[in-house]
Amino acid sequence: MRALVQRVTEARVIVEDAVIGEVGPGLLVLVCAMQGDTEAQADKLAAKIAKLRIFRDDADRMNLSVRDTGGAALVVSQFTLAAETRGNRPGFSTAAPPDDGNRLYEYFAAKLQAEGVPVATGRFGADMQVALVNDGPVTIWMDTDTL
Repeated sequence: MRALVQRVTEARVIVEDAVIGEVGPGLLVLVCAMQGDTEAQADKLAAKIAKLRIFRDDADRMNLSVRDTGGAALVVSQFTLAAETRGNRPGFSTAAPPDDGNRLYEYFAAKLQAEGVPVATGRFGADMQVALVNDGPVTIWMDTDTL
């Protein structure tokens, strides 16, 4: 699985002019299941993100996790993280098929919640507008193939 993790002061996702998920301070996690991914990759990614120390402590050092700060995560599916960009038009053939992608997206969000992080979500496959205030900015790319 792949994820783009952003430390945010706030984030929300809108579908058909309605806010369907939002968080205050915490994380925006854009996530993509890749072909062949299993629950094991989702488990690994959720555990890593829950413990990722990218929030400031009292000494202004990135030393706290989202759990430590009491923050939340907005988890949004984004198959475009699978983009292959050899040419000028990206290809997405390495993304998991929609049924597998949706199942693993929902599983990942539930697993992150089970790790002690309050979770809000987008809607798999929907045309979404995502608004955020990136704090720092702090943006981290993660791939379970390299964790």
